[in-house]
Parts: sequence; structure tokens; C-alpha cells
Amino acid sequence: MATKVYIVYYSMYGHVEKLAEEIKKGAASVEGVEAQLYQVPETLQDEVLGKMGAPPKSEVPIIAPNELSDADGLLFGFPTRFGMMAAQFKAFLDATGGLWRTQQLAGKPAGIFYSTGSQGGGQETTALTAITQLVHHGMVFVPIGYTFGAGMFEMEQIKGGSPYGAGTYAGDGTRQPSELELQQAFHQGKYFASIAKKLKGTTA
Repeated sequence: MATKVYIVYYSMYGHVEKLAEEIKKGAASVEGVEAQLYQVPETLQDEVLGKMGAPPKSEVPIIAPNELSDADGLLFGFPTRFGMMAAQFKAFLDATGGLWRTQQLAGKPAGIFYSTGSQGGGQETTALTAITQLVHHGMVFVPIGYTFGAGMFEMEQIKGGSPYGAGTYAGDGTRQPSELELQQAFHQGKYFASIAKKLKGTTA
């Protein structure tokens, strides 16, 4: 039976979505793994999003909190707001109380990826504060560590991400994920999926 990896994200301007798409490719490259993209619900009205210059949402399906329990592994992606995950994603996690009460996510592997506006905008604080959500559910945090190799030590070009997970810099919104950032996202998907597959094998 295939290992199901859900990549669940919120993306206002598309930066996190691009990372998610590459992560899906990486996860799907692992034999026996089914990778699926999901968005969390938007909490802002269309009028507000329009004034913020946000593009229309993609056709990626929206996930309900209770559907998280169907996955064998979960990768969560979100932009940063003042050094923490965006409120839209926090609101989604706040709605998982039922899963918490029944411990339906306990023991499941989970990873994170993110986008910030600048180098000092929360690439690590966003990851660190997000881990608390995983801990309260009893999930097993799977960082990428330094498994990305030389790409983790790149100093000649700006690169988001860290040992906690893949990341990108949005700048003023016009900067898109670089090739190196997308490579790291692909790596995270592949690495995470291999771990999720192994963990499922030990509990099957």
C-alpha cells in the first residue's frame, strides 16, 4: 500500500506554492509514495486580497482539518508574518482540536517549509515557533538537517532555507524562488518521503 504524503500549504503571492510544487515532485520521485498538494482555507475576503495585490488562488484543492489523519506524512508550508507562520495557517491548525483530543496525528512524521520577505525576516524563528504545533500533536519532526550537502553552504548567492526545511525569500514580492531554492525543496520532498515510507513500514 502506497505511503501517502500530503503537502499542505498557504500561499498568498505564490512563493510558498512554488516550493510546494517542487516538494511534491521530490516526494513523488520515491517509489511507493503518493504525494498530494492541498491548500488551507483563506481567511481574508476577496476585496481585501485584491487591495493587497494577491493573485487568484490556484485550483489546488482545499483540505479540511480532519483530512490530515488520512496522510502517512505531512509537510506544512506557509509565509512568515512577523517571524511566525501566517495567521491563515495558524487558524487552520487551531481547528485541529478534534484530532488532538483523539491523538490521530501522534507519531506521524511532519516537516515544514516557508517564505520570508528578507534574510532577517524569520527563516529560523518561523520554523522554531511552528514546531510547537507539531509537538502538541505528538508528531515526529523531520528536518532536512544538512542532507542537502554543498547547497546548504552556498555563500555566493542569496538562498533561503535552513536545516529546518526549505525556504525562499520573497523580497518586495517580485523575487521568485531561485533554482537552488527549488532544488532544496525537491530534496526535502524526496528526503521526507523516504523517511515517511520507512516509518510506515515499521508500523504496518
